[in-house]
Amino acid sequence: MPLITTQNLSKSFLVGDKRPGLKGTLKHFVSRKTRLINAVNNISIEIDQGEMVGFIGPNGAGKTTTLKMLCGLIHPTNGHLNVAGYVPQRRQHDFLKKITLVMGQKQQLIWDLPPLDSLKVNAAVYGLSNEEAQRRIEELSEMLDLGDELTCPVRKLSLGQRMKAELLASLLHRPSILFLDEPTLGLDVNAQVRVREFISNYNNSFGATILLTSHYMGDITSLCKRVILIHDGTLFYDGMLEDLITKLSPCRSVRLELTEPQPVERFLPFGEVVHHQKYLVRLLIPRAKLTSSLATLINSCSVKDLEVSDPPIEKLIGDLFKSGQTPL
Repeated sequence: MPLITTQNLSKSFLVGDKRPGLKGTLKHFVSRKTRLINAVNNISIEIDQGEMVGFIGPNGAGKTTTLKMLCGLIHPTNGHLNVAGYVPQRRQHDFLKKITLVMGQKQQLIWDLPPLDSLKVNAAVYGLSNEEAQRRIEELSEMLDLGDELTCPVRKLSLGQRMKAELLASLLHRPSILFLDEPTLGLDVNAQVRVREFISNYNNSFGATILLTSHYMGDITSLCKRVILIHDGTLFYDGMLEDLITKLSPCRSVRLELTEPQPVERFLPFGEVVHHQKYLVRLLIPRAKLTSSLATLINSCSVKDLEVSDPPIEKLIGDLFKSGQTPL
């Protein structure tokens, strides 16, 4: 049985429909008008225990709304959802002990106190003994490469250090289900790498199920084999990331640097010639023919240098959302 299941999950909000300016404000005060926003529309997904799934979509697509419904913070308008055998909106004690929600733009640590003080409060909330809390803090701080930072006021920590401390606080009760909403938001490249390594290690060490949203595709490509795409509140794609890339980019780009010039006709049988200039050739070769084509080119042409690459995945997915055409 899947650990997380949603069936036709939907969420709508009524928001005020106010015109700009003072006149619009006064008119809205006297005669209030509202409009309905469909944030999530009939999403049905299943996630198995131990899976690490990327949840991708543009701003306003409904990602955070979906995560909040899975945590029970907001109630769905329609549909059903089940997380580890619980109905999230009931917010049962045993359910809350199994999950955590980490939001990169929110913080739970007390600003003027060291993270260690907040961790002790969290440990008391979850009923951990002093010995067990200390053991878990040491274990997680070692995984996160945190040391003296735990005894320094939160306001004096860098963004990367604060984010790692936030992760530690969120995982102190050792949840088996992690909902991570932009956990690397605003971090530099090195901090992003360390957070990714920690998430991967946590998944491997404790078999945790992880649903991860991020606008940094490096987070997704390094951690998730499966991705769920959502656009305008609607499920766009649910499947393996590798299959999605193949669908969006059936060809790979090949750059050849030659020691002897070759006529353009020499390369036409292998694929589309994007660029041809004496010693430099760029081709688009279908993935199915790539291995055999490269072997032939290397053996028959005087190849000085060879480079094979994919289009940036950010561009592929960005173009997909712009087109509005589902790859399903």
